[in-house]
Amino acid sequence: MKILVTGAGGQLGKELALWPKSDEFEIIGLDRGALDISSCEQCREVIGNLQPDIVIHCAAYTAVDQAESDLEGAYAVNATGSGCVAEAADEIGAKLIYVSTDYVFDGNGTSPYRTDAPVNPQTVYGKSKHAGEMLVETLNSRTFIVRTSWVYGKHGNNFVKTMLKLGKERGSVKVVNDQTGSPTYTKDLARFLLQLAGTEEYGTYHASNSGSCTWFEFAQAIFEESGVAAQALPCTSEEFPRPAPRPRYSVLDQSRIKEIGLEELPEWRDALARFIHEIRE
Repeated sequence: MKILVTGAGGQLGKELALWPKSDEFEIIGLDRGALDISSCEQCREVIGNLQPDIVIHCAAYTAVDQAESDLEGAYAVNATGSGCVAEAADEIGAKLIYVSTDYVFDGNGTSPYRTDAPVNPQTVYGKSKHAGEMLVETLNSRTFIVRTSWVYGKHGNNFVKTMLKLGKERGSVKVVNDQTGSPTYTKDLARFLLQLAGTEEYGTYHASNSGSCTWFEFAQAIFEESGVAAQALPCTSEEFPRPAPRPRYSVLDQSRIKEIGLEELPEWRDALARFIHEIRE
């Protein structure tokens, strides 16, 4: 199985592009320099030449706050660009996995969001990603939509690396304690996407590490697992105003994964411990 990964310069895309070689699949990773997804012509040419069996579409505009003042840029990548990738994949009969986000929900829930829960994005980023969901479903009948949350990993910047840096520099860090979600380790998410790629169970999935915590609780766990002598101090979202509102609750229900016979992602604290071990090595 030949797999093409878009956005191979990002956290998840790079994790997939550098995945250990296997007899089961060949992975080709393309970063923004190799594939500008906002050009439908380039998507048709590149995807047509490579002839992958499946495209894992990780390329995205993820600057959540910047998107609030750059609606055109966010939609060009997350909506139009995703449509270009879906159409090009469909033309050669390739499956498509579109990586989406918890930001398609409004964050007002109190129990894990099921895949069929009504969407109500509150930010430009969330709205552009949902527009991408609708486009890829329309343009490629062999599409998987995988929503995830709070992603971190070895490649690129993320919350875990930021906490480790600030914890060492300052000794204490204020972290919001009124936003609840599920951290997701790129290695666990990548493994799931590769397993999903081998099925034909098209549709929408939620994939994050199981369990949930607040950002404050996540920071506490980071310091505990890493042995960094720092203290996380709880605060409210109002103390850290941002252009784009963050969901207060965005835990994702993963039951659809079990329904098709695959394993849910491991518990978030277990994933964090493995990641800390990975970066130490």
